[in-house]
Amino acid sequence: MYKQKCVTLDDTKKLAYKFANLVKDEGCFVNLFGEIGAGKTAFVKLVAEALGIKEKVTSPSFVILNEYHSASIPVYHFDLYRLEHAGIKTITDELREYSEGRKITFVEWAEFSQGELPFERIEINVVYADDESRVYEFKSIGEKYIKVIEGLES
Repeated sequence: MYKQKCVTLDDTKKLAYKFANLVKDEGCFVNLFGEIGAGKTAFVKLVAEALGIKEKVTSPSFVILNEYHSASIPVYHFDLYRLEHAGIKTITDELREYSEGRKITFVEWAEFSQGELPFERIEINVVYADDESRVYEFKSIGEKYIKVIEGLES
């Protein structure tokens, strides 16, 4: 596990750029956790910026999925907040597809998946610190992304 406290938006930008550099070649599947307004979408936007995404990156809360194809690697951004358990079951196979191959997939509100995301992934938990800064916690589920976590640590 890797933790980093981000006091300013510039701190978050540096972290997002470092993360983007570590995943830009192979891709990754990322589950994002955190309260509303904690910084999940902001992190995705900054990673997309670092990758050279030209489209405007927005929260997919109402559409479930936003796709971005203007960089050298495609980025997919899911938001499970509005799906009930039955709704999650309808997209589980699609989520599995988005976990394979050379792409970067972010899933916000992954806690609503109710355990339907068993494949290897990176989990990022964004929490408020006492001083209104944010702490980003990165964890690899499975062996596949351990090098990304190690890269963040160095």
